[in-house]
Amino acid sequence: MTRDWCSSTQGGIRISVQITPNAKKSEVIGVLDDALKIRLQAQPIEGKANDALVRFLADMLSVPKSAVTITHGHTNKRKMIEVTAPGITIERVRNALTGEGA
Repeated sequence: MTRDWCSSTQGGIRISVQITPNAKKSEVIGVLDDALKIRLQAQPIEGKANDALVRFLADMLSVPKSAVTITHGHTNKRKMIEVTAPGITIERVRNALTGEGA
């Protein structure tokens, strides 16, 4: 069984993502294996792609940027994100990012 890309944590939701920088526009591609694939319209230099990822996820989930934290993989294409915001649920994250309910 593959691990899910979206799971609950004590304070919120953990999301496993795989990013592709230097895209024409920032968008969610879909789920591949155990990660959510996201294209980012940002270069992978000086943390620009990380900043763009945090902004993109905060916008998609309608939460403040401060609620989105990259916990693992700062210099990797594979990253672990934690979203801590009141009322955040796996269903809300799945629906906002992939259009699917749980």
